[in-house]
Amino acid sequence: MRDLDELFTALAKSTFRAGFKLNSKDLAYLQQKGLSTVLDHAEAFIQSRLAPAVIENDGKQTPMRGHPVFVAQHATACCCRGCLQKWHRIPQGRELTQAEQAYIAVVLEKWLREKAKPA
Repeated sequence: MRDLDELFTALAKSTFRAGFKLNSKDLAYLQQKGLSTVLDHAEAFIQSRLAPAVIENDGKQTPMRGHPVFVAQHATACCCRGCLQKWHRIPQGRELTQAEQAYIAVVLEKWLREKAKPA
């Protein structure tokens, strides 16, 4: 797992990762449901889509849009086990630990908080 400042500096240098933004629908959803509820969704997505040792559709399990957490996952490279290994140094082929799941949730929360700030 990486230091968050180091991670976010690296993500900002990636044209692909830095290109993700919350659209008006995502922002409205985040405002309506509240960050706490959206983070509950994030934890459920992490547990079901990232935590298992073997993921049948790894690399394709996270949609590109449709929920603020999905956008955050792609923006922070928390979208699949391959990206978790490349960007976060979390190995593939084994179940994620509770600490790793908590780390991913913190990464997503940091990105969502930053992007939800008024312009």
